[in-house]
Amino acid sequence: MIMGNLGFGELLLIIFFALLVFGPKKLPELGKAAGTTLREFKKATKGILEDDDIETKSK
Repeated sequence: MIMGNLGFGELLLIIFFALLVFGPKKLPELGKAAGTTLREFKKATKGILEDDDIETKSK
């Protein structure tokens, strides 16, 4: 199974198990933390790529 090919049924199953494990009260906090982490990761990788482009252009 390739990770990029998740269908609607698989997503519902993941959400169902997340609700069972973490509960409905904790799930929004986890989603917010995951979103913040992803945003910071994208910002860091964008900075690294920009630094790499600057080095490449200066050579």
